[in-house]
Amino acid sequence: MKMTWIILMTLMTCTLAFSQWADYNIEDNNELDAGIGMTWIDGTSYITLSFRPDISIGKFGIGLGVQLLYDPGEGKLRTEDWNSSYDYARLIRYLRYGHKGDTFYSRVGALDAARLGHGFVLNYYNNQINYDDRKIGLIVDVDAGRFGFETLTNNMGRLEVLGGRIYYRPMYESSIPILRNFAAGAGYITDLDPDAWRGSKDGVAIWGFDVELPLIKSDIFELIPYADHAHINGYGSGQALGIRTELNALWGLLDFSLSVERRYMGERFIAPYFDPFYEQMRYTTRDEQIEYFEDFGGNLGSLPEEIAALPGNTLIGKKMFLPMMDQKIKGWFGGLYLDFLYIIRTIGTFQRIDDQTNSGILHLEAGLANEIPIFDLQAAYDKRGIEKAEDIFTLDRRSIARVGVGYKIKPYLLLYLDYIWTFEWDEVEAQYVPQERFQPRLAFRYRF
Repeated sequence: MKMTWIILMTLMTCTLAFSQWADYNIEDNNELDAGIGMTWIDGTSYITLSFRPDISIGKFGIGLGVQLLYDPGEGKLRTEDWNSSYDYARLIRYLRYGHKGDTFYSRVGALDAARLGHGFVLNYYNNQINYDDRKIGLIVDVDAGRFGFETLTNNMGRLEVLGGRIYYRPMYESSIPILRNFAAGAGYITDLDPDAWRGSKDGVAIWGFDVELPLIKSDIFELIPYADHAHINGYGSGQALGIRTELNALWGLLDFSLSVERRYMGERFIAPYFDPFYEQMRYTTRDEQIEYFEDFGGNLGSLPEEIAALPGNTLIGKKMFLPMMDQKIKGWFGGLYLDFLYIIRTIGTFQRIDDQTNSGILHLEAGLANEIPIFDLQAAYDKRGIEKAEDIFTLDRRSIARVGVGYKIKPYLLLYLDYIWTFEWDEVEAQYVPQERFQPRLAFRYRF
């Protein structure tokens, strides 16, 4: 019942609004958020003090995140929060310059829903999936009109996932309305070392090309067909054909976007390879990898014998299971975005393989802007392995969720409850296992 309620809150707010995984609408805020409360992590309770200011000065922005969990039984702070120097670096939630879409944009910190290009290879990637071992990533984007690039790394403490995409608009200075916006791009994404052991050769690399030709591109309406091709080095290739529409009406008070994409995946290929669950799946047990690839339509009988014969709890990298994809498959991807009056926003995506059970993958984000009176709502939810509607209402190792609900006693004083369902590394079981957090608190929030 508890899990159903949590997911219902996510779905209900997704019909209303939009948010980021960690913070909603933070990039233009000057805001102080501090609170005191309790946190329950897998049944253990902690007294919690939090301090989360967001400061924006011109194009610069910084967000801090200080959270102290005190265990009254042990008489000390929670060890897992302060057992490495990297934990202290995570006190800075983000540093940024500019805004997404500017000529220059850069962000250091949490990558909650990162993507490159149209998202065929890397889409809604999340480097925060292990809450106790959250990583500090980096994004740098440049759009100079005729050309531009996007770059990403998931972990500045240790180079792991690295990606980049460059694009060129050869007719940008032309007076021809349609052709001047034609763009061609090329990208490369790699995970240098999924098993964190430099002596192994388990890295994966994917390169690709893409094109887009905006048929209509104005301040009010856009219609953009696009195509992608990608290849996993040493394995297979796939393609995607899509179209995106965007409506910006009512003097900017209504922003609506719809994307539909048809995907053609060849043998030994899946898309997107770097998805919201990648941090969990990049290096996990044999049994979990098999389950993941079977949801994509993979065939266990095509797995190399030396891998199939391994014990079920053997840790192994994701790319070793690509041979399970022994036939060409097709699927659909769709995305919806709505922004109404700058305060009601929502985004949702869903993808599925044709005629394949348990292949649905759902991504939802939701929230209300701070200007909404009485209530504060935030939500983010990812779920894979969906076949029927009821599968959505189950939190398990195929789920990532965060829901925050606040009641505004005063505009600056809130009763707030955070619920977080992520993963932690279990040394005994040698795999990622779900971690559940309840965090009620009394919060002071002041905008300046």
